[in-house]
Amino acid sequence: MPLSRQRDYLSIGEVLDEIRTEFPDISISKIRFLESEGLIEPERTPSGYRKFFPKDLDRLRYILGLQRDHFLPLKVIKERIAGGANGGAPVPAPAGAPTPARPATPPPPATEVSMAAGELAGAAGLSEGELQGLIEYGILDAGKTAYDGDDLVAAKAAAGLFRYGVEPRHLRMYRNFAERESAFFEQIVSPVRSRKDPEAQREAARSITEIASLAQQFLDAMVRSKMRDLL
Repeated sequence: MPLSRQRDYLSIGEVLDEIRTEFPDISISKIRFLESEGLIEPERTPSGYRKFFPKDLDRLRYILGLQRDHFLPLKVIKERIAGGANGGAPVPAPAGAPTPARPATPPPPATEVSMAAGELAGAAGLSEGELQGLIEYGILDAGKTAYDGDDLVAAKAAAGLFRYGVEPRHLRMYRNFAERESAFFEQIVSPVRSRKDPEAQREAARSITEIASLAQQFLDAMVRSKMRDLL
C-alpha cells in the first residue's frame, strides 16, 4: 500500500483512491457511515482528520467484501468482527497457497438479506437524501421495515446513476416498466400456475425464469440498437 512520504497512514480521500478499483461503489459517505456504525475505528489527527493504517484498510476491505460477495447485513458483519481473529480482517493464506479464483460473474442477489434503511444506504453508497428520494418516487418500497438483496442491487445501481446526474424521479419509469412487465409475465404463465399440482408449479417457476432472461436479452439488444449512433 503506497503511503505518503511524510506519514505512515492514509487520509480518507487516499483510501478511496486505494480501493476504488476493487470496490467501485465506495464513497466517503459510506466510509463515514461504517465508522458511525462502529465497524471501523480509524484514529484521528489532532485536527480531527481520520488516519487509516494498513490494519484499517484490511478491515475495510473485509467489510466491503462481505457486503458485495455475500450480501451480509452490517449486524452480522459486526458480530463476525467482534468474534473473529485477526481484528476482523481476512486471515492470510499460507505461503505458497494458490489464490482462489473469483467467479466470472457475481452471484445472484440473496433475497434473504435483511437490511434496515440506514444499512441499505450505507451498503449502496447513498446519501440520506438520495435514499429518501428513491422511497418518495416508489423505487424502494416505503412500507418495508427491512430491505432484501434485490433492493440492495437496485440501490447500488441507482447510486451509480446518480453520479451521472440522474435523479430519483428519472428512475420512476423503470419502476413502472417493471410493474407492467411482471404483470405481463404473470398473464403468460397463469394457465400453468392455475394448476395446483407440484409439477405445474415447478414448470411455472422455470418458465418465469426463462421468460425474464429472454426479455432482458431483448431489452439489452433494443437499447444497444437505439444507442448505436451515440457510441
